[in-house]
Amino acid sequence: MCLGFNLRRHLLGMLVGASAMLWLSPAAGQQAVPVIITEVQRDHFVDRVEALGTLRANESVDLTATVSETVTVIHFEDGQRVAEGDILVEMTNQEEHALLEEALSTAAEAKKQYDRVRPLAKRGAASTSLLDQRRREYETAQARLRAIESRLSDRLILAPFAGVVGLRNISVGTFIEPGDVITTLDDDSLMKLDFTVPAIHLATLVPGLRIEARSVAFADQPFEGRLSGVNSRIDPVTRSIAVRAILPNPERLLKPGLLMTVEMLKNPRDVLVIPEEALILIGQRHDVFVVEPSAAPPIAHRRQVTIGARRPGEVEIKEGLEAGEFVVIHGALRIRPDQPVAITAVATGDEALDELLPKGQGRTD
Repeated sequence: MCLGFNLRRHLLGMLVGASAMLWLSPAAGQQAVPVIITEVQRDHFVDRVEALGTLRANESVDLTATVSETVTVIHFEDGQRVAEGDILVEMTNQEEHALLEEALSTAAEAKKQYDRVRPLAKRGAASTSLLDQRRREYETAQARLRAIESRLSDRLILAPFAGVVGLRNISVGTFIEPGDVITTLDDDSLMKLDFTVPAIHLATLVPGLRIEARSVAFADQPFEGRLSGVNSRIDPVTRSIAVRAILPNPERLLKPGLLMTVEMLKNPRDVLVIPEEALILIGQRHDVFVVEPSAAPPIAHRRQVTIGARRPGEVEIKEGLEAGEFVVIHGALRIRPDQPVAITAVATGDEALDELLPKGQGRTD
């Protein structure tokens, strides 16, 4: 593969040299126009839909208390990462601990009495009503124990999921009431990116569609994600629809609330691509000059093409060209249809145009 490519480059170089000699030769009947050409390539292309979106954490919650009590112990620092179930805050609970010990003792005694009567009732040595009474006392003690444990758990603030806590808004000794925000907790392993797009793109909004997001906070570093959901309603005023994408966040760089520029990459396909410099615009018509480097001399033939989507510096060609043909990208404005040309260079896309121009010759188109 590499040998064939190098051989082709070598043959093209020989043809370029021969074409240039023909242009300089006095024997040539008509002076050839010096041009730079490039090969029509097949490349991967996508349609890009731009939007603005806002980041949200995969899971997010404001941690608050459910009872009015005084804070006794704080187990976290600002910005600390915690696991699911970690104790974050303890509140005054001496009374509940005392009640818990009482309830445990009562439940243990009730179970002992129930276990003692049950075999007696089976042998007929104890009445069924006494067994029912002991069972009721045991179940009541168990219910009271669960109630005390629930009251005790209300005085512990636990992490409902793994994530990172925000800034704490309390100190030891603070009297907090239901609804007072203690801190925030965000699961930032994945980020949700919510944005809106015009409803005309509705047919292409399918889960799994690739998107790229950037933010000036990270010097336009691209973050790739996938579309995860589409809203069930279209806004009747703006005729747009809200969609959500999921962005992996393994390095924990992204934060909730960050504004991001979104590019939705839809309709991926392999198409013919040429540089925009090759196009000649006449009204609504687009033409190019096609050259066969192996001809002697090379002749520039004008041909109409149908273009598709664009991206910086390149344009999709739907009709009019074939892969492997060569088009003029510099000097086209000086060419007349079916005029001889002198190929001074063959652009590969890796070099600047100024590097391909002969020394002393500036850009003219």
